[in-house]
Amino acid sequence: MGGRPMFVLAEDTERTQGRDAQSSNISAGKAVSEAVRTTLGPRGMDKMLVTDTGDVTITNDGATILSTMDIEHPAAQMIVEVAEAQEDEVGDGTTTAAVLAGELLSKAEDLLDDDVHPTTIVEGYAQARDIAVEAIDGLVLDDELDDDLLRDVAESSMTGKGTGDVTTEKLADAVVRAVRHVEGDEGVVRDNVRVHTQTGASSSATELVEGVISDAEAVHANMPGEVEDATIAVVDEKFGVRETEIDAEYNVESVDQLTAAMDAEDRELREYADALSGAGVDVVFSTDSIEDRAGAYLADAGILAFENVDDDEAKAIASATGAGRTSKVADIEDADLGEAETVRVRTFGDDDLAFVEGGAAAEAVTMLIRGGTDHVVDELDRALEDALDVVTAALDTGGVVPGAGATEIAVANRVREESAGVEGRRQLAVEAFADAVDVLPRTLAENTGMDPIDGLVDLRAGNEDEEGRAGIIAEGEHGEVGDPVEAGVLDPVAVKREAVESATEAATMIARIDDVIAAE
Repeated sequence: MGGRPMFVLAEDTERTQGRDAQSSNISAGKAVSEAVRTTLGPRGMDKMLVTDTGDVTITNDGATILSTMDIEHPAAQMIVEVAEAQEDEVGDGTTTAAVLAGELLSKAEDLLDDDVHPTTIVEGYAQARDIAVEAIDGLVLDDELDDDLLRDVAESSMTGKGTGDVTTEKLADAVVRAVRHVEGDEGVVRDNVRVHTQTGASSSATELVEGVISDAEAVHANMPGEVEDATIAVVDEKFGVRETEIDAEYNVESVDQLTAAMDAEDRELREYADALSGAGVDVVFSTDSIEDRAGAYLADAGILAFENVDDDEAKAIASATGAGRTSKVADIEDADLGEAETVRVRTFGDDDLAFVEGGAAAEAVTMLIRGGTDHVVDELDRALEDALDVVTAALDTGGVVPGAGATEIAVANRVREESAGVEGRRQLAVEAFADAVDVLPRTLAENTGMDPIDGLVDLRAGNEDEEGRAGIIAEGEHGEVGDPVEAGVLDPVAVKREAVESATEAATMIARIDDVIAAE
């Protein structure tokens, strides 16, 4: 049969087609992008996010903002997914990716208004993306990634974020020491750097612990508070009277029988302490519970014991100390035991924390984050996680490039130059891509108090020749144009590359949609 196709849809289905669908999707994506645009850069502003239950989050971290916002529009969700993908891959640059995706959509909308076909826009953007990635790779600094350079990378990622009364310089130094500690022949084992937050002191009390911190508490007050040269066991067993596998009743007809039953239980509970003591164990971490009487016997034996240890913490402790994990105390062997220089209990307000330091394997380190309020601690946590991720990315995935918008200006210039060799209407899309990239340094200039147009013009002038390298440096009351490398403003090349690729993917996906069928 000829004629128009027939769609059979439910009565409550809403359908939007053609230019209306494209406009709706693009507008939604742009709105999400604009929501985080003012947070970009060292002078970016914070957002206060309040949930329907009253929980408050104050941050300028793009991934946190977008994941916390209650976004329902499917096209807008794609921008959120861009930020999430950026966070998962390289740990930073989420705001950059979201802002770029929004500007690519804005330029695509202009091209659609000029009757450029969506497929042409997609092809042009893809070609421009390849040029941009090649340009980014060409900007990688030849300098060796020594500790000084890595500290600049860490500090750049934290500048403008809430760090309380501790300087980003001090935090950057701790971050680099943490990453270097877990760096091996095959790269950085990022999972071996843990972050533990503890409210109740100024953020300047934040410290790097060479070991693992656990929330688990000692099970008995008479246990030692600190053990040096500790032999450690990690056990996945409940310390209690074993239960029978069948239901049974016992009739106790005399005091002697009751006493005998209780003595049998005591012997069984004492066996845990005897087995561990006989194996030379000083400290035991159990992922299950420890009954009070068993805890008392462990205390009598001078053993420091912790119960209900989180599984992730148990894995970290085993990794740091070289211990195995055993399911039965009675079967414990020398090969199951680990060692640590010190295991101690430290008190923070009403909370006790277990510190396992200087393990035999010595593979894990922990950043202990302090802060006077939950908001300060949470924001410092996000800042340090980003810093750890970018230093790891710099070491593992190709080095660093100039920050402060210098890389984006160079990329935009390169794409604009290459557009002259692109045939047909795709050239318009390639040029639009270059204009979209300009939004990043323009926004940086605006957020530092500069006139965005003047700032962009000055940046272009500063990057005209091959030796030129100019960015927006946040100095004094207003930003100024300067050399980001001399100012120590550096970003991992992986962050820039991922932002361009993920933003382009999201923008082209949204631009191609011309029919939205939604069930109500």
